[in-house]
Amino acid sequence: MKDIETREDIQLLVSSFYEKVRANEEIGYFFNKTIKDWDKHTEKLVDFWETNLLFVRKYKNNPFLAHHELDQKFPFEQYHFGIWLQLWFQNMDTLFEGEVAETAKRRARKMATFMYLNIFENRTKKD
Repeated sequence: MKDIETREDIQLLVSSFYEKVRANEEIGYFFNKTIKDWDKHTEKLVDFWETNLLFVRKYKNNPFLAHHELDQKFPFEQYHFGIWLQLWFQNMDTLFEGEVAETAKRRARKMATFMYLNIFENRTKKD
């Protein structure tokens, strides 16, 4: 196996990962109920990971805002982020190995943790 080196590698990673996410009985509905144009969404996700892993400045959106809005319709629990991470790690380990792949795992873990804590904090401010 090789490390993540190109946008095409990230495209493979993201598209195969979200196939697994969409098929997952426990978290697939979050995605299947809200995302209408998967091609467009996948491009955004590839831009996000390309920016974060290969330092190509393409992603300019705020993922936290989008997830806060989604949480209003379909509340997330820490458990859901755990499943998301488990699928990310499994998918990564079947496709890539190396320094960038390990960085992608660390960043996904940090992102999931920060995202959940941020969403939880936002909920408690409303109460």
